[in-house]
Amino acid sequence: MRDYLRSLLLWELVGGLMLTMRHFFEKKNTISYPEEKTPMSPRFRGLHALRRYANGEERCIACKLCEAVCPALAITIESEQRDDGSRRTTKYEIDLFKCIYCGFCEESCPVDSIVETRVHEYHFENRGEQIMNKEKLLAIGDKYEAQIAADRREDAKFR
Repeated sequence: MRDYLRSLLLWELVGGLMLTMRHFFEKKNTISYPEEKTPMSPRFRGLHALRRYANGEERCIACKLCEAVCPALAITIESEQRDDGSRRTTKYEIDLFKCIYCGFCEESCPVDSIVETRVHEYHFENRGEQIMNKEKLLAIGDKYEAQIAADRREDAKFR
């Protein structure tokens, strides 16, 4: 009998509407995104970058550990030996559509060359732009080096 009355009076519908009205007048937690930004963790993993030493030389020694550890096979590296016997990359590419932003490449790098910045506002309009080559990665690293270095110092405090 009770179930019949509840179905006749649409009790579930009334309960749902009461719940809606209870939350309707609460203060909203919405931000206006482009103008306001939420706090971001210094350990956020976003756009990749290649770093340089203070003298301007690229850090990457072409050990290919990042390529080997990448679970998505998003990194491609080709290298050759220079005249002084050191090995450097001739081709360093990351396909950002394949990348799962796991951070394994960053953790495996022995010279802290490849890093993931906190940059998350980027897009691609044309086919092929998602493949980041060595020049693009070095340019990103140069542009955000101060922020990357600050994040590294902050991260070292917690280790």
